[in-house]
Amino acid sequence: MAWKTLDDLDIAGKVVLVRVDINVPVENGKVTDATRIERIVPTVRDILKKGGKPVLLAHFGRPKGQVVPEMSLKITLPALEAALGRGVIFAEDCIGLPAKQAVSALSDGDVLLLENTRFHAGEEKNDPALAAGMAALGNVYVNDAFSAAHRAHASTEGIALLLPSAAGRLMEAELKALEGALAHPERPVVAVVGGAKVSTKLDLLGNLVSRVDNLVIGGGMANTFLAAQGINVGKSLAEHDMTGTARDIMAKANDAGCRIILPTDVVVAREFKANAENETVAADACPADAMILDAGPETVTLIEEVFETCKTLIWNGPLGAFELPPFDAATKAAAAKAAALTKAGSLITVAGGGDTVAALNVAGVADDFSYISTAGGAFLEWMEGKTLPGVAVLQAQ
Repeated sequence: MAWKTLDDLDIAGKVVLVRVDINVPVENGKVTDATRIERIVPTVRDILKKGGKPVLLAHFGRPKGQVVPEMSLKITLPALEAALGRGVIFAEDCIGLPAKQAVSALSDGDVLLLENTRFHAGEEKNDPALAAGMAALGNVYVNDAFSAAHRAHASTEGIALLLPSAAGRLMEAELKALEGALAHPERPVVAVVGGAKVSTKLDLLGNLVSRVDNLVIGGGMANTFLAAQGINVGKSLAEHDMTGTARDIMAKANDAGCRIILPTDVVVAREFKANAENETVAADACPADAMILDAGPETVTLIEEVFETCKTLIWNGPLGAFELPPFDAATKAAAAKAAALTKAGSLITVAGGGDTVAALNVAGVADDFSYISTAGGAFLEWMEGKTLPGVAVLQAQ
């Protein structure tokens, strides 16, 4: 697919409405992780360089259409100014007189942040009147919030129907990375899908088995697949009511020529806690009173061997209970291997999802992957093969 980008817009002297995602974690009134804020900097700087006046639209928290003072975007201003290296003007609303006056007063080089779009009930309902109110403030629209693109909201889809629109630099990078990894990948392709439940990733697994050459399944999901093969998984987290679905997915994979890699050995413990006493056993030898908390070293070796044969890796979810050492060992080892192959130029690595980013950060290899998406739901829906409203509306005509 082709998307319009900043390079396709004439923005000199124009007010550019930029939808960004700066929904960042905050504690005691301060931003604790400015990653999302830092990622919008290239777009804002490019707009300024091209002579445009960037006006930022964003949501923060879940105010559900009410004005909730503690969810004001004002709290992000210090981190935003630090990232941009310049002052940022703030308007008390994203439509109406406060917004209009702030936009009218803009000088060249100014950056304006409008108040939380979700303070209006019409935002999540994609209300045409709210979209029109926001569109009236600017001349062109740029969406740089891929992480919100799976929602058909007034600020992500509605406004794009009313103004010349394009993807920002972050959105552009995200789309190129995902398109390259899933739509037109260098083959062979391997996907790593971990996490607790098969039921939450049915669409993802169903889409991937017809698109990738190898599918590594880890975490609690792997236990469900082991149980589907008649293996006793003891007290492990597993969805026994989903074993029929797991068998269906394995059959679909077989028909599509996709190899599914499940643990051949596992690390088990009697307690779900950090540094619990543990042992490594064959995948089909989990004691009845124990639970599987990680893939074993033999499985890690197998995964590493698969990585070595592939050209593209897509990763979503950890291989074990990575938040509890030492049950983060398989995730860390496999991630380190993927990172090493990426640095060597033999593997393109794309990862996304909250737990995935956290796991790769724990492994200390996040910076070595080809691309890491900060989008959660949007990344998953893209991998599931779904159309994202906020992306579809930006497609070049």
